[in-house]
Amino acid sequence: MTRPDISLIVNTFQKPRHLALVLQSIALQEGIDGRIEVVVADDGSDAPSVEIVSDFARQSPFPVRFTTEPHDGFRLARVRNRGAALATGDTLLFLDGDSVLPPDHVALHLGARKPGLAMLGDVIRLPEAASRDLAPSALTTTDLRRLAPAAELRRLARRHRKSVFQNWLRHPSKPRLAGGNFAVWRDDYFRVNGSDERFLGWGQEDDDLGLRLRGAGVRLASIVDRTFTYHVWHPSDPSATPRWRDGVNVPYFLRRGRLTRCRRGLHLRDRSDIRWGLPERVLCNATKSPQPSRAANDLAALLAKLLADAPRAAPGNPCEVDVCVWPSAGTFRRKAECRLLLIEAGSENLCPATLRRRADRIAILAADDEQALTALLEEVG
Repeated sequence: MTRPDISLIVNTFQKPRHLALVLQSIALQEGIDGRIEVVVADDGSDAPSVEIVSDFARQSPFPVRFTTEPHDGFRLARVRNRGAALATGDTLLFLDGDSVLPPDHVALHLGARKPGLAMLGDVIRLPEAASRDLAPSALTTTDLRRLAPAAELRRLARRHRKSVFQNWLRHPSKPRLAGGNFAVWRDDYFRVNGSDERFLGWGQEDDDLGLRLRGAGVRLASIVDRTFTYHVWHPSDPSATPRWRDGVNVPYFLRRGRLTRCRRGLHLRDRSDIRWGLPERVLCNATKSPQPSRAANDLAALLAKLLADAPRAAPGNPCEVDVCVWPSAGTFRRKAECRLLLIEAGSENLCPATLRRRADRIAILAADDEQALTALLEEVG
């Protein structure tokens, strides 16, 4: 088979009945002959789910790939990345394993796809009774839209209108990305290093991915006026919270200094994989100039040592992390995604409030604390 146009990445965990439903709805897709592959990304389910995927793969006219690893809590970002790493299509269509697709869903996404554009879908939440009656063998004769509550159809119509208006306004963070049904060009997903695996537990990883795609210049647009999926009822994950702001990941999501290419995603980015902006006085230490600045201190010298092999932006050029060392190394002077202020212990009371306000991250360190500075450089952003 030639390279598929689109890879359907289905994440799942311990919901074999729901998985059978979504896979059967994929088998019933129309107008996609020779253009798709399916990747089931499992988070450590028991044998029934594995057997369902195996049976589906044997009967499917398109490639079916499978990835799994032992379960270790709610790790949706990691599961999606493992699926994306196996996918070969130009477009990645991410689907929750508890949803059913209408028969033209993939064809409509194929018609809308292009580089630099992420298509945002949504789901109709089916009631428990309607969900209970769904069966894979009956999907060919089931009118899914008739099962949809009118309130849900109105909700999606409102969401689409808001999405169009938000894009017209060029809103910096909306429309939001809902991860259970969205498509993105593969190269765009890899450009931001995929989903951030530092999100552990339920929530916020989708919002973060949407913001980072925007940071990479990807436009997010709704496809809900053309297609959406149907969420089959099940009890909520134990780590889910009724209110978004109560989620365990909210503090991390709301941090300042978010990098477009996350540190822990498809690939682990150590400090040698970050483009740093260092003050000229620190660069002076790094190059071991015979005439270092008299103001340079031990913390600046330690920073120069630890980043000796890391890529550094030329003076005035943009970078990922711009670093200022107080009291020796000036101020922030370049465009950066994250501004890191290092303050030598004992001088924090002298650091200007204006400098603190400009910083996204502030750390007070002893001038010789190499362990603490190393840990900070490995996780900032």
